Amino acid sequence: MSDSTPRRPQAFRLDDPGVVLAEDGRAVPRGAVVVTPAPAEAQEEIATLPPAPPKTSRWGQLFWTGLGGLVSLGAGLAVTKLVEDLFARADWLGYVGLAFALALALASLAILTREAFGLIRLRTLNHLREQAAEALAKDDRRLAESVTNELLAIAATSPRLFRARTELSGHLDAIIDGADLIRLTERQLMAPLDAEATQLVSNAAKRVSVVTAVSPRAAVDLIFVLVTAIGLVRRLAQLYGGRPGALGMVRLFRQVITHLAVTGGMAAGDSLVQQVVGHGIAAKLSARLGEGVVNGLLTARLGIAAIEVTRPLPFAALPAPALSDVASGLINRSTTKEPASEGPKPPPGNPQP
Repeated sequence: MSDSTPRRPQAFRLDDPGVVLAEDGRAVPRGAVVVTPAPAEAQEEIATLPPAPPKTSRWGQLFWTGLGGLVSLGAGLAVTKLVEDLFARADWLGYVGLAFALALALASLAILTREAFGLIRLRTLNHLREQAAEALAKDDRRLAESVTNELLAIAATSPRLFRARTELSGHLDAIIDGADLIRLTERQLMAPLDAEATQLVSNAAKRVSVVTAVSPRAAVDLIFVLVTAIGLVRRLAQLYGGRPGALGMVRLFRQVITHLAVTGGMAAGDSLVQQVVGHGIAAKLSARLGEGVVNGLLTARLGIAAIEVTRPLPFAALPAPALSDVASGLINRSTTKEPASEGPKPPPGNPQP
């Protein structure tokens, strides 16, 4: 029978030489790692989690299960009939057809296994983000340690995080509070990934801006923006530990679009867009260049939503990327083209006193 009585915190004597006082007045063992809690106003705004992946209704699941089963049976019967016809025509043709059918079955099994593994990994990352938010809210040390260990296992295959993993593993036993452990894990493991993700989004936004500004066809713009968006979401998911396949990308893209719809990001009515359009910069430049800047801003907003969806930890210790962080190059490049108003120049030969 488990004891539900909460444990009392460990007591320390202030005259003990092995005890020191932290900056916030707490008594901690000498050599322990002390994580300073966030200010009160920051704790009130623990990053909100992105919306959960959209779930298909039971009737929808039944429909797709029945359709998939019928298509699979039909394809299997068609292949079987083809192999029988090949054997009826010639034995060697039948064996060749049978070899092709076995190769197709083996490849299909491998693809389905990869898709299933990708879906499981995405579900694991979403579950870790929810557990981390719960550990932050309840200051649960055991849950925070479980989240940290799973993230260390996921990051074990990433060479860029070797130093961060080593430092974090050495501090696991020294952190007492669960919320502090989540914040330390975020600073150690997510900081380098966030910097690389921000750079990926910024580069994608610049490419979209340039291509749509010089492209002569609207269809080319649409195709390029779509391909860039899909590739950006895939690279961000792989950066944070996800391995989405085709089905995983469909699920992930639906989650990103849902997040944009919830946060109102597709309107892109942020201060940067208002700065471009409101100040008349896009109007003073060519219409194509203005369209390129707006498309770049929309791509940047999509990338920010993808970061929040694919990141396995909520933004608590580190600031969430803003549109100005990933799209500042578009604005700077546009504003440099705007001539500065220096007033009328004096005619030559009549210098002003």
